[in-house]
Amino acid sequence: LDLDAVIWLENWLCAYPGTLLLISHDREFLDSVTDHIAHIEQQHIVLYAGNYSAFEVYRAEQLASQQAQYVKQQREIAHMHAFVERFRAKATKARQAQSRLKALERMERIAPAHVDSPFHFTLPAAEKMPAPLLQLDRVAAGYTNVHVISGVNLSLSPGDRIGLLGPNGAGKSTLIKVLANELTVQDGEYLPAQDLKIGYFAQHQIEQLHPQHSALDHLQQLDPMAREQELRDYLGGFGFVGDQALAVTGPFSGGEKSRLALALLVYRRPNLLLLDEPTNHLDLEMRQALATALQDFEGAMVLVSHDRHLLRVCCDQLLRVHDGTVDEFPLGLDDYPGWLAEQARQAQTATVSEDKPPRRGATRKAQKRREAAQRKQLQPLRKKLASAEAQLDILHARQSELEARLASPELYLDENRDQLKALLREKAEIDQACEAAEADWLEVAEVLESALSDAG
Repeated sequence: LDLDAVIWLENWLCAYPGTLLLISHDREFLDSVTDHIAHIEQQHIVLYAGNYSAFEVYRAEQLASQQAQYVKQQREIAHMHAFVERFRAKATKARQAQSRLKALERMERIAPAHVDSPFHFTLPAAEKMPAPLLQLDRVAAGYTNVHVISGVNLSLSPGDRIGLLGPNGAGKSTLIKVLANELTVQDGEYLPAQDLKIGYFAQHQIEQLHPQHSALDHLQQLDPMAREQELRDYLGGFGFVGDQALAVTGPFSGGEKSRLALALLVYRRPNLLLLDEPTNHLDLEMRQALATALQDFEGAMVLVSHDRHLLRVCCDQLLRVHDGTVDEFPLGLDDYPGWLAEQARQAQTATVSEDKPPRRGATRKAQKRREAAQRKQLQPLRKKLASAEAQLDILHARQSELEARLASPELYLDENRDQLKALLREKAEIDQACEAAEADWLEVAEVLESALSDAG
């Protein structure tokens, strides 16, 4: 779900009269919807009254009572306090800056609740930090001959922290791909600094992990000369400790793969971070560690996320991607749900009151010409969509066949061990291919839907 859909779901659940049991990694969503938290730890469940923020405060107090945690806790508080004070000196009276300042102050208060987190890492400084890092001058971009965004002017310098807002299909991921130079501009200029070094996180980075290589193998490929123990210590900060650093990544969960992809990105020491939904699959502890680590980053950052907590604590500026354009959102993140509701109300009022007579000059022949031109323009996208669907059908068929074979008890006998390994390896590869194909299909479908909506 994108942020707009999360806000709609949140409002719907708040009005839901029945009993609700949910699992979520979105702290603001939990705060709005829940009035009790069930905490599962060491094979026990404890129910706490209040929302997630109240639970964090109580959890911090519990940990503070444990002497062994005290020193570590004080260090964490001091670390967050430094963030808050550093930003306070830079913050203007702008709503977004003040919103982020309040969020950082809250992070300082709840820091003790996360001292026992298995994730602790920082973003090392980039070797060079040119200014500006990257500029877009009147850029248009999209797929085939259809513009998804156009007329984009954007300059990114060290210290810029930008969050992108807008519904799915509006072009947020397209803009990120343009910035990452993974999508060639159709018009305008892409102007990178000579020493620009991009750290780009998106779902396809996860899919590019080699299923037969370990987390340590992936890191050694980036830095063959590094000592193994140093690399293992680094991976430990991302939760890959002991034998897990040596395990092949094929059977990893989505969260583990996301953590590894982030670890590889951070290790490259980029000066421009482009993060497209980095918290997908991440649990609350890892999200908190990521939010904390990003505070130290001195380069520029552009973030797409449905996680409002991450947007709030990391971003000073909000840009809204809509109707093929990229504009600054003048309000704060807290104002966004109300602004969306007002936009929906105005659109509904306009639809009800709209009673336009047909244009006299629009003859049936001219209408047919316009429809034919539209079909011709959209034909490449339709073909690409059909191709993606056909590829998905093939992959799903093979996936089902492998699942049926893996369900056979005989396959798990000792004499069939090699065959089992081969099938498991192929199943992991097919699963990854399915995820990639589904992402491609969704992206093309959203672009086509947006183009049809604009044409309508």
